[in-house]
Amino acid sequence: MKIVTDCAADLSAEELKDLDIQQAPLYIQFPEGEVSSIDISADAFYDRLEAMRPNIPTTAMASSGIFAEIYRKVAKLDKNIFSLHISSGLSGTINAARAGGEEAKPEANVDFWDTLTLSGGERFQVITAALAAKAGWTMRAIQERLAKIREKTEVIYTLDTLEYLARGGRIGRVKAMAGAILHLKPVIRVDTDGKYSTVTTARTIGKGMSAITEHLLNKYSNAPLWVTVLHGRFADKAEELSNELKEKLNIAKLEVMRISPVLGVHTGPGIVGAAVVPVEVMDGLM
Repeated sequence: MKIVTDCAADLSAEELKDLDIQQAPLYIQFPEGEVSSIDISADAFYDRLEAMRPNIPTTAMASSGIFAEIYRKVAKLDKNIFSLHISSGLSGTINAARAGGEEAKPEANVDFWDTLTLSGGERFQVITAALAAKAGWTMRAIQERLAKIREKTEVIYTLDTLEYLARGGRIGRVKAMAGAILHLKPVIRVDTDGKYSTVTTARTIGKGMSAITEHLLNKYSNAPLWVTVLHGRFADKAEELSNELKEKLNIAKLEVMRISPVLGVHTGPGIVGAAVVPVEVMDGLM
């Protein structure tokens, strides 16, 4: 079985290679042309993003034809493919993937999985699927484990500004204007339906990070956790959040990573948060 995902999973080049995962592109559309999120570094992206203010680029998912091409290529090595994608509540990527799977028949036999999350949360599920496939697990066993991970995972973050969410049409302009006037920092999580919901708002980034820590403590108590701290171009705040989480939570594994530029289009550089999963649901794989 071969694993396919998209670049919203924030997997490193090493992880893609070591786990033999194929990655479909997502695209950033600048006025001067389209760039694959895979082909632009985070810093280069944020430089371009800030240079074109007050405008922002748009994003586009891979077409069904691109997915069909990926599946046919992968099927030359193994006809059975498992394709896991960013939440259907946030992107139409999985619909394009399913259409591509139909186009690739009968060369490829593709099963699909809606992670109902993104970024570090999606990454947990993709890594699990890849490790389980290498260990010879059945599709049913993999999906049963992924369902548990999906249920137990939390992706939560805070933003320095609502400006990018507003300009990208992700929130109303009135709400964004009110937030800007009051200097509010939203604390946002990915809900069980795979869509964003607001946990609270804070007056400062520091208080937003404290709200994240409190939310995670309430959810997980003293359970051992795998924590991935995520940021755009906010390394100092990522370090602060890491230290706060280490103080309050029972962390078995801690990483600090940067979100994909294609996700940064909607958040700007001032994003910091975490993807968290209990290590118990990774049992037998890590």
